[in-house]
Amino acid sequence: MRFLIVRTDIRAAADVDIAVAWAGGGRVRDETVSPEPRRQVVHAEDREAALLLARALSTVGAVRRGRQRVKVLPLDDAPPR
Repeated sequence: MRFLIVRTDIRAAADVDIAVAWAGGGRVRDETVSPEPRRQVVHAEDREAALLLARALSTVGAVRRGRQRVKVLPLDDAPPR
């Protein structure tokens, strides 16, 4: 299975938005509607390689300071069109 490793900026959420989401049972962020801005994208062929790359991207200063995050996303094994 192929994996996508993405380093993104973290969007700040206002206290009011958090309170509204908490009270209404909703979400503050919805990645399907408005994904976080991407900084770097890398592909890996297997899980081990994906985790190794994610670990390496996690050493970036902005990630360590909590301004960015690293995500590992599995991709379908569907044949290319």
